[in-house]
Amino acid sequence: MSSMRDRQQGSEKKFAMDEESSFKAMARRNKLFGLWAAEKLGKTGTEADAYAKEVVSSDFEEAGDNDVFRKVRADFDAAGVAQSDHQIRGIMDELLVTAVDQIRNG
Repeated sequence: MSSMRDRQQGSEKKFAMDEESSFKAMARRNKLFGLWAAEKLGKTGTEADAYAKEVVSSDFEEAGDNDVFRKVRADFDAAGVAQSDHQIRGIMDELLVTAVDQIRNG
């Protein structure tokens, strides 16, 4: 009976670690995405860092990453930055891979 309990506890710990890693990867991706968008918007230094934090914060509006996409899309539209939805989402996907690699490699 204890081996079944041990397996269950092991599965629960793995799930918790996977969820934590996923959260960290998304937060890292959003920061990288915010810095990328800030560059496109002509922001540098502390202004770019502050913008990246806004992008990270925008992810708490709803589940998924549509809220992050909408924020950057709206800011690009307001500033006249020419990037298609497809290009923006492609960068988001690329930066998620980068974020996962960064977290795995410390």
